[in-house]
Amino acid sequence: MSEEAKFRWIGTRVVRPDGVDKVTGRATYGADFALPDMLWGRVLRSPHAHARILSVDTSRALAHDGVEAVITSQDLPDIPSEEAFVGEQPTNFRELSHNVMARGKVLYHGHALAAVAATTPEIAASALDLIEVDYEVLPHVLDMPAAMAASAPSLHRDLEPAGFAAGATVPPNVSRRIELGHGEPDQGFAAADVVVEREFTTKPVHQGYIEPHACLVQANPDDDITIWSSSQGHFMVRAYTAKLLGIELSKVRAIPAEIGGGFGGKTTVYLEPLAAQLSRISGRPVKMVMSREEVFRATGPALGTRIRVKMGCKQDGRLTGAEAVLHYEAGAFPGSPVQAGAMTMFAPYELEHVRVTGYDVLVNKPKTAAYRAPGAPMGAFAVETVIDELAEKLEIDPIELRLRNAARKGTQAPFGPRYREIGCVETLEALRSHPHYTAPLGPNQGRGVALGFWFNAGMQSSAGLNVNEDGSVSVISGNPDIGGSRASLALMAAEEMGIDYEKVGAWIADTASIGFSDITGGSRVTFATGMAVVEAARDVKRQLCERAAAIWEVEPERVKWVEGEARLEGEPDREPLGLVDLAQRAARTGGPISGRASLTARGVGMAFGAHICDVEVDPETGRVEVIRYTAVQDAGRAIHPSYVEGQMQGGAAQGIGWALNEEYVYDEDGKMCNPSFLDYRMPVASDLPMIDTVIVEVPNPRHPYGVRGVGEVPIVPPIPAVVNAVHAATGVRYFDLPLSPPRVLAGIEAAADRGA
Repeated sequence: MSEEAKFRWIGTRVVRPDGVDKVTGRATYGADFALPDMLWGRVLRSPHAHARILSVDTSRALAHDGVEAVITSQDLPDIPSEEAFVGEQPTNFRELSHNVMARGKVLYHGHALAAVAATTPEIAASALDLIEVDYEVLPHVLDMPAAMAASAPSLHRDLEPAGFAAGATVPPNVSRRIELGHGEPDQGFAAADVVVEREFTTKPVHQGYIEPHACLVQANPDDDITIWSSSQGHFMVRAYTAKLLGIELSKVRAIPAEIGGGFGGKTTVYLEPLAAQLSRISGRPVKMVMSREEVFRATGPALGTRIRVKMGCKQDGRLTGAEAVLHYEAGAFPGSPVQAGAMTMFAPYELEHVRVTGYDVLVNKPKTAAYRAPGAPMGAFAVETVIDELAEKLEIDPIELRLRNAARKGTQAPFGPRYREIGCVETLEALRSHPHYTAPLGPNQGRGVALGFWFNAGMQSSAGLNVNEDGSVSVISGNPDIGGSRASLALMAAEEMGIDYEKVGAWIADTASIGFSDITGGSRVTFATGMAVVEAARDVKRQLCERAAAIWEVEPERVKWVEGEARLEGEPDREPLGLVDLAQRAARTGGPISGRASLTARGVGMAFGAHICDVEVDPETGRVEVIRYTAVQDAGRAIHPSYVEGQMQGGAAQGIGWALNEEYVYDEDGKMCNPSFLDYRMPVASDLPMIDTVIVEVPNPRHPYGVRGVGEVPIVPPIPAVVNAVHAATGVRYFDLPLSPPRVLAGIEAAADRGA
């Protein structure tokens, strides 16, 4: 693809196809669906963090007026251990089934262990109180050091840890060990003039999606099941529901709703299999909607972590070695994103000697779920804080230190391959040249910078492109639209077809109407599904040229599709045939015109972002206020710049909240104490400045339009950018999140005591 390529539609800021429906309230979300004669489902959840289920008596609930069905784990099949073939994080179907409905033990406060379906929500809620459960309360563990202690209670007696050498002593509740890297870090440390080693901790945090989990499920007498739900992938919903119910995949049809946010938290199922089983038993449709408290207590947060990082550097600013040990909370079942954390944390740097060891640790908390670049922000927090300290000790500008070690084309990544075309250096240079970097600061103010990486994803996608009778085009895909993907797909279709954007409609089809597509996650949709749309459009153009050739009675090779019309080579006076002409003659030239493409997208474009954050710290209270923020990112090619900027701003806002305010707070009994947006403190508009954005474009040559993907990278640098800014304002290094006012004030006072 030529760097000088000029586009008609790519890079424009058109109105999104779903915009009017969403701003007028016409869009249909998960809780908006209804069917005649439907029931309402509710879930009974554990009041204990860890307990053996001795008995469950549902007879009184089932006898209650208006209750049509009650289920426990006895009403669901026993699923064998099998790794899931779809989804974002490592998932085992057996463990997923035990998370959806507890078997034998409850493993966290809020764990589902029964469900009812009744004629009204109120009757369903009252029926839950009639279910009698006898528990044997067991000791629980909420933090990783306690979970790994020799005396720790075991969450799973049948746990088979992976990644350990034969005969190795494995700490309790560790499900997996991973290791990656190259070279010998000890050699690097021996060659260093300065070595910094620090330990960091982060707490579980919520993705912050506004829409709670919701679904409506109808099971027919022939056992065909239709699901309407809000998710990040209805093919995932279909697969998970079929597996957990032990039925054929072909029996389940999943229809996507609009999604009111997900950020990785809706890449798995909680309600759909339960609603489906209740519908199968009752013979009526069943609707289930989580309360906000249920979302907090019973769905997956981003995990808590404990990370140790050691890095060495020469006096001239050249990094000599890096090493890290990661402990990532998986929650009650295996499957944290420790692998992604290990792969991404040192990825922005060229390192001859680097080694990362990671551990997946079980605790009595909800099973972790993905959250936007899952695992990467925590690793970046640790590495970028150490980089900042190295720059301070060596008296080198923090951006300059990063530039001297920045990954380039040919750099070997810590996770194995050598980079191809990447924009790490260009992103840092854009950050350094931004006026924000040299703007003056006032008293108690500080500035921090940080660099972040995400590898982005390809995976499987399908798309279709139909030419309508009036010459308009319909783009059909199988990915829920979270960040404006309808617009980006329509823009690529318009560009490829050479027609007006207004002539392209974009639609999301259900699982019975389009080929398989992986989830909307990993910043993959504009890249991978966009690639499928382009292939489908090229298929349509080929057919259009063949139709024109038939009309002109010439060889198809002589016809070219140029600027939205078929032209005959060598005969400039021949009147071209446009899309409307060919659509209207379709019946006489072979029938309807449509293109299809299904693929596994190759050639993902790895991406980098660099952020600047200015803060002001109140030395008397410890309150931190973000007063200016700039995010720079290589998008490859910004298909729709407004949505790229929105992704960058959203990631920065979430990362700022993660750094300063957000955490799951548990009491000594393992019960979450802040399960509401009133007590779980997320930043709102008044907490943040306008976030400035700079889009860098280093096109990915393996995508038809240079796309890299943008959704994950923006949440990786904010935490260390904020933390480094707080250090610059206070002179205090902080290693534990969040930087709440009491924690910041304690650091300031401790530093003052040491100075005294």
